[in-house]
Amino acid sequence: MVTASLVKELREKTGAGMMDCKKVLTETDGDMEKAIELLRERGIAKAAKKSGRIAAEGLVEAYISEDGKLGAVVEVNSETDFVGKNEEFKTFVINVAKQIVEKNPKDVEELLEQKSIEVTGKTVKEVLVDKIATIGENMNIRRFARFESEGLVEKYIHGDGKIAVLVNMKKGNREVAKDICMQIAAARPEYVKKEDVPEERVAKEMEILKAQTMNEGKPEAIAEKIVQGRIGKFYEEICLVDQAFVKDPNKKVNQLLSEKDAEVIEFARFEKGEGIEKKEENFAEEVMNQLK
Repeated sequence: MVTASLVKELREKTGAGMMDCKKVLTETDGDMEKAIELLRERGIAKAAKKSGRIAAEGLVEAYISEDGKLGAVVEVNSETDFVGKNEEFKTFVINVAKQIVEKNPKDVEELLEQKSIEVTGKTVKEVLVDKIATIGENMNIRRFARFESEGLVEKYIHGDGKIAVLVNMKKGNREVAKDICMQIAAARPEYVKKEDVPEERVAKEMEILKAQTMNEGKPEAIAEKIVQGRIGKFYEEICLVDQAFVKDPNKKVNQLLSEKDAEVIEFARFEKGEGIEKKEENFAEEVMNQLK
């Protein structure tokens, strides 16, 4: 006989709905293990149906080892921002970041096949599929970055998981590292220094700047000199050390680093959903479609 307490126990173990729990318990004559297995099977099928939906919300999160020498930043996407506020989802994302630090996967594919540090006996992919089934939305681990440092790794999370920054410092302390993280979050640099910018990127920019200058009616000889001046502005926008320091715009970041005897090796800046093409839906139409 399927009792209310049995249904309650299955709900607590799986996070599945009451009617689903009652149904599988009836089908399995109250066998808890078989009922869990059946829910998982149906959860996986349900999750597969959801995999076509666009997941552009979610969280970006970072984790740093206790000694401060290892760090990871990860983006895990969901369909709605409500899931980003879900405590079960938040815990999962933090554990994924911790998994990356401890197990050092080379890419997302390898990460998904690793044994989970969160749930014994399951892969990260299996844990993810379980979360999709219980939370009820498509989710995916989109990308991550992992740093090993001779000095220290620092992180900064902005906007309740909207932007996450991870920085690898060869020299410096936590205070300056935190300032650099906030700089990266606010000013969106793409490279540490101008030497890191690919030559083809610079050549293309100079080509654009020269065309702009010529269109302003400047002679070619003068245009060349103007371009050399303007390319400096380009570096100031995309190179961290050439940017104005957000806390003191009269100072450049490289000046701050020099004063603090600090050096930035690399950084990663993840913004939730950046580059994902979101499907625009008419809410009224969506409700009508569901009613049909």
